[in-house]
Amino acid sequence: MPEGHVIHRLARDLTEEFAGQRVCVSSPQGRFATSAALIDDHVLTHADAYGKQLFIHFAGPHVVSIHLGLIGKFRVAPLSDPGPTVRLRIANSSVAADLIGPQWCRLVTEDEVAQAVAKLGADPLRADADPEWLWTRVSRSSRTIASLLMDQKLFAGVGNIYRAEPLFRLGLSPFTPGRELSRELFDALWADLVTLMQDGVTAGRIDTVRLEHTPEAMGRDPRKDDHGGEVYVYRRAGLPCHVCGTEVQHQVLEGRNLFWCPTCQSS
Repeated sequence: MPEGHVIHRLARDLTEEFAGQRVCVSSPQGRFATSAALIDDHVLTHADAYGKQLFIHFAGPHVVSIHLGLIGKFRVAPLSDPGPTVRLRIANSSVAADLIGPQWCRLVTEDEVAQAVAKLGADPLRADADPEWLWTRVSRSSRTIASLLMDQKLFAGVGNIYRAEPLFRLGLSPFTPGRELSRELFDALWADLVTLMQDGVTAGRIDTVRLEHTPEAMGRDPRKDDHGGEVYVYRRAGLPCHVCGTEVQHQVLEGRNLFWCPTCQSS
């Protein structure tokens, strides 16, 4: 499932390409055709992201709400013929944004957007995020920090990679209860999430290793994985830790794969 940086990057690209323009909106697949007709030839004002949810705003009462889910893709590319699986197409005279296989694509109102956002937690990529609010909830919880990080009602936009990697970078065991985190460690975790996710928006991929642990610095082969760039533990189960050489561990926690180094993350 795409993590929050992907959705924020999409919002940025859609706004840059279409904001202020009357756009052609269609549903080649047909499943969104009735809703598409209501916003076709309307002005797209801007796109916005909150956590893993994308909101595309049009002049008037309409907003397209999208969640890509596990297999969804939304691509902005030079205009070409759409395929039969495109749920939503937004286009101008030269560029089209095509949505395929989302978990949902709905036409909603601004009030419904506000209701959806109210259910989400603090998004590290948003200027209006409130880490103080988040700290009060984390610091009172008996749940593990690995569990809390995946809760979209707390950490909006954080997924499996942005769970595993900051915990490694801070030497923090994923099994530490939230109430055992110091305020200093929580602040460091939040700051690292903000930095890494902002880097992800800029680069369009996730790289979490520090300069001294890059393939060039260590003389090792680069990672080959369609899920992203250079990482410490994510999807590296059974391989040696880049820092200490200990075998990276894996287990399923609450239905999601968790990766960590038991030596580097002993605290």
